[in-house]
Amino acid sequence: MPTNDALAADTPPASREISAEVSSRVDAIWRIRPEDEPLVQGSADGPLTGQRVAVKDLFAVAGQRIGGGNPHWLESASVEPAHAAAVASLLDAGADVAGIAHTDELAFSLAGTNIHYGTPTNPAAPGRITGGSSSGPAAAVASGAADIGLGTDTGGSIRVPSSYCGLYGLRTTHGAVDRSGLLPLAPSFDTVGVMTRTASELGHAAHVLLPPADQEPVRDCLVAPSLMELATPETRLAVQTALHTLARRASCDVHAIDLTTETLSTWFAAFRTVQTAEAWRQHRDFITAHGGTMEPAVEARFRSGAEVSAAEEDDARAMLADAREQLRVLLSEGTALALPSASSPAPPVDADPAAIDITRAAALQLTCLAGVGGLPAVNVPTVQTDGLPVGLCLVGRPGADRSLLSLLEAL
Repeated sequence: MPTNDALAADTPPASREISAEVSSRVDAIWRIRPEDEPLVQGSADGPLTGQRVAVKDLFAVAGQRIGGGNPHWLESASVEPAHAAAVASLLDAGADVAGIAHTDELAFSLAGTNIHYGTPTNPAAPGRITGGSSSGPAAAVASGAADIGLGTDTGGSIRVPSSYCGLYGLRTTHGAVDRSGLLPLAPSFDTVGVMTRTASELGHAAHVLLPPADQEPVRDCLVAPSLMELATPETRLAVQTALHTLARRASCDVHAIDLTTETLSTWFAAFRTVQTAEAWRQHRDFITAHGGTMEPAVEARFRSGAEVSAAEEDDARAMLADAREQLRVLLSEGTALALPSASSPAPPVDADPAAIDITRAAALQLTCLAGVGGLPAVNVPTVQTDGLPVGLCLVGRPGADRSLLSLLEAL
């Protein structure tokens, strides 16, 4: 059988993409990954030279198509004439695009499973899901096949897979990184993020993507018992231990705050209302045309957006505006909110779908806060007593991305 390189020499870009896709689908991580060379070579010299990037299949890569985790979407997609802004920034900094990695269908899941392409293996927790929707990049980085996972985070899609796979991950401040060339899900919340195996690698990749900004030291970490109680007892213990270790090394004070369960539930409901309404508007034509071919739970999420009335969406947006203001008052300069990145370790691959959905709902109540506020958040990996990764999440005020990254230097 000819290699990908031999095929590339004889086929146009669109046909070359299909050939590469077929040859690499078996591992459920990559949609396209050449065997012996990068998919796209980075610039000759830069701060990321030698780093390999796994690009989530939502970003435009010149000469390829965006697949969005769905073969029907891929089939009708056009070849992209230029790189997405985030991809171009990493390439300009010297990184190579190793390949395009799978995502959950149109990024509307936190599980990392895909009925069309399979479930990527989780090297950090064999037999368990990777989390999504940045599932492919997370698995690629955790396996060592890539150094940087370029993904997105709307409601937790960087933080959950980072937590499940034992990675460092950054969800950037909403709007801080150019989203041009990115297939949207819910634009009010969509943001670019990166995942790496070490804190220093995360800092190097993030600094390339982020705009210049002042860095104030984080001196106070806030903890809400209501958020901690959303996690399993073992996860909560691991996160609290990691927080106090980090606080000691970084000379931070830890303070308890009152954030009621009722408030969290109200904010979460408003977030979900706006997210599903926007997701339906973005993709209703595709969902309508391909009904019954998608994972039922994913399709149901999209279709629930059709049931949101204009008045309901307006009320939810008003609630989110109030929540955003409260969060930004809470997170003053030099302050970070500490909470679990996910409610538990990664569920088993063969877990009942209903059980995975319950885990997803619990995780979303934690992860939606950054989405509600448009806030930056980092995942700091820790380990439970049974050896499964979980993560400590630190959320900062808008624009405090670099401050959160500086906090990780204490590790």
